[in-house]
Amino acid sequence: HRRDPAQLDLDFAPRPRDAEELFNVLCGLGLRTIRRCRLTRNRNVMVSFGGGELRVHEGYLNAPTRVLEAIVTFVEGRTRADRRAAQQLIVGFPVRTPRTPVRREGTHADDEHIVDELTVWHRRYNMRHFNGRLRAIDIRVSRRMKSRLGHYTAAAPGEPAEIAISLAHLRKHGWEETLHTLLHEMVHQWQDEAGHTIDHGATFRAKARHVGVAPLARRALSAKPGRGLGFSTVNRRAARQG
Repeated sequence: HRRDPAQLDLDFAPRPRDAEELFNVLCGLGLRTIRRCRLTRNRNVMVSFGGGELRVHEGYLNAPTRVLEAIVTFVEGRTRADRRAAQQLIVGFPVRTPRTPVRREGTHADDEHIVDELTVWHRRYNMRHFNGRLRAIDIRVSRRMKSRLGHYTAAAPGEPAEIAISLAHLRKHGWEETLHTLLHEMVHQWQDEAGHTIDHGATFRAKARHVGVAPLARRALSAKPGRGLGFSTVNRRAARQG
């Protein structure tokens, strides 16, 4: 099978060197609903968009035209099938990511009692909602987390899985809301341990309703534009599970 010569020429066209040039290339390929583009070095999320902003891993500056077209389809695609096919093409492109793991923030000594209490509730919720099947997990209280309520991080080489809970969230919204967030993150833990993609898709929503948490829990922790809003993402785990 011979490739279209025009496509071959496109693949050897000069690569974009920065976010502005990448944005211009994507607009030339049909990007319409995005107002700005930003390059990232996120090791897990390759492409995400929301609030008029497209965030792309800097490794895609070297991507061929067909992959850049897939990014456009992921944003602009009309059907789920089109977007899913584009996602697989995007994550199939080999992107170099930093090998040095980012050192996780530790829990402040003054917050250890909160971790102890959250750990007790993790065991209770595990028995009540997951038949005790979830693994024991490290729980961390974060003083840096200002825009998110909580976060589940899957295990990585040299790093165990963990659930992080925002101290600002606890202080602002109280213990009951914090426990709700813990249970939300436990649904992500269940996704991970059950072999599902870690996302807020149909599998997550069904399980969240089953255990009694809001599928998309949102609370304002900061006034930064775009924070606390839903973003569509393409991540590496989706590639492995897809």
